[in-house]
Amino acid sequence: MQIVRTLPELRAACAALRATAPRLGLVPTMGALHAGHGALVAASVAGGAATIASIFVNPLQFGPTEDLTRYPRDEAGDLAKLQAWGCGLVWLPGVETMYPADGATAIVPAGPAEGWEGAARPGHFRGVATVVAKLFGQVGAETAYFGEKDWQQLQVVRRMVADLHLPVAVIGVPTVREPDGLALSSRNRYLTTAERARAPTLHRALSRAATTLARGAAAASVLTTERAALERDGFAVDYLALVDGMSLRAIDAVRPGARLIVAARLGAVRLIDNIASG
Repeated sequence: MQIVRTLPELRAACAALRATAPRLGLVPTMGALHAGHGALVAASVAGGAATIASIFVNPLQFGPTEDLTRYPRDEAGDLAKLQAWGCGLVWLPGVETMYPADGATAIVPAGPAEGWEGAARPGHFRGVATVVAKLFGQVGAETAYFGEKDWQQLQVVRRMVADLHLPVAVIGVPTVREPDGLALSSRNRYLTTAERARAPTLHRALSRAATTLARGAAAASVLTTERAALERDGFAVDYLALVDGMSLRAIDAVRPGARLIVAARLGAVRLIDNIASG
């Protein structure tokens, strides 16, 4: 596995990989890797691509009240995992490479970026879209892999790719969960023992809501009931909604492609999750 830290090194390494592989697959990450990231790498490898993972903790997607310095970092551990998973190349750019001092361009997405995470974290998707567009331009991969756990992010990236006619196929990979249903996240490590025991309640609430909605219950009533149950269990709920899976617009009944989405704080940790509901 090759490790590169400068753009000239990256371009040379990608050219060498392209000479021996039918296509390049990109897995963008912010590090602190877990089995969910492993599933992204595995999907790329299984598709026959020479797989490139990026590790970059993107300051542009952190809001003024979010602690960038607190985000977990473990470069040595991440590199060991990527090598074990079959990654061929790791791109480790610095902030000065991604955001040069004279830089003057950013991407401001609308559509699926509006509401939910976009409202709770102003500027977040501006940071996501900008850094992902830069990574696509730097690597030139034909395919890119994103986890469905960050469902809204996945739709924002897909919309950006379609709108800007970027030559990359964005592939969503199903959420990887613990045996008790908790979606894997780099931030789960910050849960206390008691909070970790309660955290799977979030997924159970989504599952109950999906079952009840499938029986024809009114969405507003179901969402109100499950939100109240989460709050009784100690969650501070940012949102719990039934949305169209592509546009992220709220809908009032299940239909093909619908998605249940939730974000809630448990202690100091903000958890997000989603499941299909239609």
